[in-house]
Amino acid sequence: MDTNEKALDFTLPDENGDEITLSALKGKPIVLFFYPRANTPGCTVEACGFRDSYAKLTRAGLTVLGISPDTSKAQKKFQEKFELPYPLLADADKTVAKLYDVLKEKNMYGKKVMGIERTTFFIGPDGKIKNVWRKVKPEGHADEVLAWFKAQK
Repeated sequence: MDTNEKALDFTLPDENGDEITLSALKGKPIVLFFYPRANTPGCTVEACGFRDSYAKLTRAGLTVLGISPDTSKAQKKFQEKFELPYPLLADADKTVAKLYDVLKEKNMYGKKVMGIERTTFFIGPDGKIKNVWRKVKPEGHADEVLAWFKAQK
């Protein structure tokens, strides 16, 4: 998935097990951020960055969705522990990660493993991908996304 492509539709359960369908959010700009695993250091920094910038992001009209290969139950614990105010989608079988091409070979402690490459997609109200951030550095990423969005106006 890349800039100017139509975002592929999907339906996934959120942290409460309620299904969220991407196409149902059409008409709203969406920040869809993929992260490797709930409750890990980098993912916590990134998720809390979106939490801390959430009021500014929503005031700007943005919808924030986090997505990882965790279960809804694990997402719920993560959300409650860090008071995350946005939905966390459970892609336990990595179907959407494959669809969005964020499942990549990574080097973990000298071993090659398949895992989620920390990636953020900005999907415009028309359902097209407007920007992609790959290999995201967790610190300050939410502010980077907001600054990019404001610069588009």
